[in-house]
Amino acid sequence: MRRRRHRRGWVALSAAAAVWVTSGVSAAQPPRKVPTLGTDFLWGVAASGFQSEGHAPDSNWTRYIASGATADPYRDSVDFTRRYITDIDLAARLGVRVYRVGIEWARVQPRPDTWDETAFGFYDNVIARILAAGMRPMLTLDHWVYPGWAVDRGGWRNQGMVEDWLVNMRKVVSRYASRDPLWVTFNEPAAYVGTELRTGGISVEEAPAMLDRIAQAHNEIYDVIHGLRPNAQVTSNLGYVAGAETEVNGPIVERIASKLDFIGVDYYFAPLPATGESAQGGSAGGPPIWELPVHPEGIYYALRHYARQFPDRPLYVVENGIPTENGKSRPDGYTRADHLRDTVYWLQRAKADGMNLIGYNYWSLTDNYEWGSYAPRFGLFTVDVLTDPTVARRPTEAVEAYARLIRAGGVAPTYEPTRAGVPCLQIDAPDTCAEEGLGEG
Repeated sequence: MRRRRHRRGWVALSAAAAVWVTSGVSAAQPPRKVPTLGTDFLWGVAASGFQSEGHAPDSNWTRYIASGATADPYRDSVDFTRRYITDIDLAARLGVRVYRVGIEWARVQPRPDTWDETAFGFYDNVIARILAAGMRPMLTLDHWVYPGWAVDRGGWRNQGMVEDWLVNMRKVVSRYASRDPLWVTFNEPAAYVGTELRTGGISVEEAPAMLDRIAQAHNEIYDVIHGLRPNAQVTSNLGYVAGAETEVNGPIVERIASKLDFIGVDYYFAPLPATGESAQGGSAGGPPIWELPVHPEGIYYALRHYARQFPDRPLYVVENGIPTENGKSRPDGYTRADHLRDTVYWLQRAKADGMNLIGYNYWSLTDNYEWGSYAPRFGLFTVDVLTDPTVARRPTEAVEAYARLIRAGGVAPTYEPTRAGVPCLQIDAPDTCAEEGLGEG
């Protein structure tokens, strides 16, 4: 998502989502010896339902794609619905302990009064397979997709959407609470609002009400989950916007702060160096997503931001990765494997500096449908949806890199990042960089 740090209001947030529906403070300075992340650390991989499953039922997103507004058709994405067994096996062979998937509302409740037992059976099998492979499921309840019948009722414009959402999610939670997953209620709520603005689901004037409704739904389903399993771990992951985090995500954090068991953070991009515009995806008229600046040390600053705000909560990187254009080399020369190793170094620095970091998910196991296009490739395994009818999973160099990191508990103590860290104020906002000190070498 992309946004000027000095612009305010929902118009800016609408611009921020355009592709995803597509000063001198000391730096955290390497080199310094870093301990491993430990045997209890939760290494994971992430995916979303709609973006990877294929065979999509009627939803806000199938309708948006059918309107011709996207660069690429959806087809059947990477066909996770038929290939979940082999994908889960790929994750297990990496050695990860967490596999994040979504439970698609549009799939399990195709009509207001009907739940599809076959669809639930699919998710039963996915979760059972994850558990059998020795991993813990992380279940996302809402990753920006809802049923066509909910669109017809007005979607998030409609106050009744909260209860419609809760009726389904209570069933989902009741069905799967016994599996003890990690729970994500809403994926990146602020970006969700921005995406609805971009796709026409809501107007600028309706955006504050949507955020209020998301907060209400999160808080209520949090109580449902804890009523069934008091020790459950629940979050709503925040799409960190370097340079504008407080402005973009502060409003939702204020509304749900008391009902977050851990702080889920997604981190991808630094602000554009020429303009200072904050980036978390891209925007129409701006650089493509694979040309946005990448600074892995920024994940340290992002984690520190929330470690200071929530000193009593553990932190979990729910999403992190790096995009390429159709699998080609990046313009900046950064490889997926080097970026992964450098990022893990900064995770180790964060934990060594006292941050209670418990887990990290790589986004994503495979390439998928990046909200309108297959061109951005994030996968550890690359998939040519538009040109390969077999949608074969081909490993990138980062597969072996990630497996080695997991086996070792991180990079070696003497590892030096391939790219030196820069001062916080070069890639984040003053409120995040205030009282610099935890990251000094």
